[in-house]
Order: sequence, then C-alpha cells, then structure tokens
Amino acid sequence: MKEAANTSVLVIDDEELVRNDIEEILMPRKSTAENESVGLAASILFDTPTKQTSKRKSNIPSFTVHKAANGMEGLELVKKSVANGVPYAVIFLDMRMPGWDGMETAEQIRKFDTKAEIIFVTAFSDNSIDDIVARAGQNVGYHCKPYASEEITQLATKAVTDYNKLRNLEKLIQTISSITVNEQHLTSLLRNILDQLVTYVETDMALLGKLHDNAEYEKLFSIGAIEEKIDLRELIGRVKSAQVADGSVVQLGDVVLARLNNYSIFAVLKDHEQLKTEKLYLLKLFVLNAAKAIHNAELHEKLLQKEKLSAVGKAVSMMMHDLRSPIKNIKVLTDMMRQEYPGNEWLDMIDDCGTQASEIFEDFLDFIKETPVKKLPVSLNKIIDDALKSTEGRNANGLVTISKNIPDNLMTEGDESKLKRVFMNLLNNAIDALTDNKIFQPSIDITAKTDKTDNHVTISVHDNGLGIHPEIIKTLFEPFVTKQKSNGTGLGLAIVKQYITAHGGEIKADNNNGAVFTVTIPLKK
Repeated sequence: MKEAANTSVLVIDDEELVRNDIEEILMPRKSTAENESVGLAASILFDTPTKQTSKRKSNIPSFTVHKAANGMEGLELVKKSVANGVPYAVIFLDMRMPGWDGMETAEQIRKFDTKAEIIFVTAFSDNSIDDIVARAGQNVGYHCKPYASEEITQLATKAVTDYNKLRNLEKLIQTISSITVNEQHLTSLLRNILDQLVTYVETDMALLGKLHDNAEYEKLFSIGAIEEKIDLRELIGRVKSAQVADGSVVQLGDVVLARLNNYSIFAVLKDHEQLKTEKLYLLKLFVLNAAKAIHNAELHEKLLQKEKLSAVGKAVSMMMHDLRSPIKNIKVLTDMMRQEYPGNEWLDMIDDCGTQASEIFEDFLDFIKETPVKKLPVSLNKIIDDALKSTEGRNANGLVTISKNIPDNLMTEGDESKLKRVFMNLLNNAIDALTDNKIFQPSIDITAKTDKTDNHVTISVHDNGLGIHPEIIKTLFEPFVTKQKSNGTGLGLAIVKQYITAHGGEIKADNNNGAVFTVTIPLKK
C-alpha cells in the first residue's frame, strides 16, 4: 500500500492576519449559502470586493496547516512534530519578527529538523540568498510580500512535492542498500533504478546501458527520444576523458550522468535546470547503494558459477581417475597390434584419439584449477592444421567448406595442446551452427594477419551462418552460457577465453554476415 504524502505545513509569523491568510489559502473553507450571504453583506457595508470561490484543482494537495506567532513557539511545534514522527514538510517563515528573527528561527529549527522545506515570506531581508542558504540549508525558498493566493499555493505545492520526493528516495536508498538479487532479477533492478532516477530529476528522457572498456555503449533501457536529443558518442568521450568514477553523479550541461559499476545512466533535464547540492548528494547516495546492489547480484552469480565449476571439477576428477588406466591401455593394445599389422594407419589414428581424450581431461582440470600455461615455441600453422584434422569427424562428408589463409613461419610461445583446443572449439562450434541450421553452401574462413608494430597476430574464424544470438553475445565467454545448442555445456568458450588470456591475448565475438571470432595473441620474439 502506497504511503500517503506528507502535506503538513507550519506558518510562523508575528502578524495574525498573515498566518490566517496563508491558512485560508491552503485550507480554504467550503463555501456555503450562509458564508456567501455574509460575504455579500460585508461587501455592501464596507465597500470591499467579494471573494470569488472557485473549485480547487485536483492536483493541489490537501494541506494541513499549523500556526505559530513567533520563532520560539514555532520551534516547540517543530520539536513536537519530529518527536511524534509527523514532521512538517513545509515551513513558511517571516524574516522580521520580535525576539528571534527568521534567520535565527531557521537555524534553531535545523538543529531538530534538517529536512523540512523552509520558505521565507517577507517584505524585508537583511541577508543575501547565499547567506540564507549557508545558514538555513539548501532546501530553502524565498518570496516577497505582498503575495497573491496562487503564489502561496504554488510555493506550498512545489515544496511538498520536493520534500516527499526526497523522503521517498531516502527510503529507497535504505531498501536498495541491503538488497541481494541474482542475475535473473538484475534486469528488473536496473529498470527500477532508472525509473526512480527519472522520477526524482523530473525528466521524460533517460537512457541506461553498459559502458564497456572499449567505449562501446550497450543500451539496455531508454525513456523518451533521448538518443535524438543528445550526442551519445560525444558524451561517452567526455565521460572517459573526465574519468568519472563509479558511484559518481555529475551534471554535464543539461545532462545528468550517473555511473554504477559498468552501467551508466544519462538523463536530460528540463529547462536547463541546475540541480541543488542536496539533490545531487542524495542522487549520489542512491547511485552508490544501487551500485552496491548490482555488485551483490554479480558477486552472487559468480559465486554460483564457482560452485558449479567446483562440482563439475570434482566429477571430472573422479571420472579421470577411473578412465586414466583404460586410456593408457589403448597405447599398450595398439603397440601389440602393430607387431601383427605393422604400418597400419588406423592404429596411429587410435593412438591420436586416446592421446586427445587424455588431453581433453587434463585441459579441463587445468581450467577448473586455473593452472598457469607452459609456454614453448610453437607453429601457428601446425596448430590450425591439427585443429582442422581433429574436426574432420564433425564435418561429415566435407559438407562445410573450410578455407585457411595463414602466412608461413608464424611462431608464438604457448601451450600447443591448449591453443589447439581453442581452435578446435571455435571450428566445432561453427560447424555445428552451420549444419544444425541447414545453411546453404556452408563455409568457414580462417585468416591470420600480423601487426609488426606490437608483434601480435590476429586470427579470425568467420562462418556464413545465422550469427550469435543477441541475448548472449555480451556474455558469451562466461561459464554456463549457451543458446539453442542441444549438446552444449556452456563451458567451451569460457575455457577458450581463459586459455587465450593466459597466453597474454584476447578474444572477441561479433556478427558480420555470420559469426566472427577474433583471437589476438603475441608472436614469438
């Protein structure tokens, strides 16, 4: 159930006429025939204009008004309201009064209530706006006498709205700071964060997305036509150059930027508004706690992945223990058979399969344990050729055309078995995607280009299939991520990424008339 807004108002003025007038403006008495008759008689007797009663607009809050004749009396009402848990949202305060003047009264009030919106209503002021803000806080307003009824109503309505927005944001901060969600609920959390920020800064144009290290912005949610209003590339450039830290909120012209972990929110302010210090502070507090909730969600997901990998690792270790002897016996059996059938190529293939099965288990265990790779000089052509040979069984009858364009004598320093496993995985995935989706004239291109300036080689595996599903392309290299693959574990590409990273390289995935995997690794020095 939504909590009712606080519309409680306190009027502190030494003039009873002013106190009663503001009360009448904010809490107009219902018009009756008797009242109208009295008003008409008064206008005839005293030659005063008849007050025109009009229907109150539905968007104007129903105010509750209390009154005090001086600062000390007003302070007692403030202390009592805070103690009872029903503080005032708005305080109208005269500047010149006997005893405590308006400034001293405001300073005394701030000792007990720093959140109420204070509006000075006076014909005189001995203080500058900067002085008033310094002594009474950011959440103050100022209005000169004489005033119109509509002005008081507008001031009270805006102040009450601002007050309740701030309180709602504070409650949301308290809630969100302790929240722990999983990856499944992270999307809902992000959407809620965007909605709350948009409501708070009163905008109808905002954008939430993920800002990657390469300055690429991945849009997740948007409100309004913000992309037509701002130059997103230019804004991202400014964010990078200004090095806006995570958990920060900054105003760049008429755009508010909030950074939370790898996520960024851009919100366009209306009428080139300049946010007050308190508003920015609360926004930052909200963003910091939102970032904490997001971080908790991501940590929770990584913990689950670790637990899954640990369980898989234990299972594989048990299997490896049971299978190690049978796999080793394959070599013993083929050696015995060679004595009877010397030079038989089938026996060599059986040996290779046994060795490959053993390497797969060992490599998988290395992935679970994050074992460092042993680097030795190795030929990239040989690695690709061995990987192609290992995928021949997958590419039945040569249905998929595979072309290779690798310059000769390309050498790197690495673990030959693990690098071979990288390209076996990429090729097998490409073959499966092409055959499962029955692509017409399926093909895979393997190309390598060297960059002499940084002594790296880039190898791309490009197929002409349907490409990578948009839902998983950004998380493709995380464990247990798979889509529309009946025999997929979701670990293959996670292992590939770990191997490439261990070799001092990087791997990227993209779509360009099919899936494109690009591997960059150092060349042998």
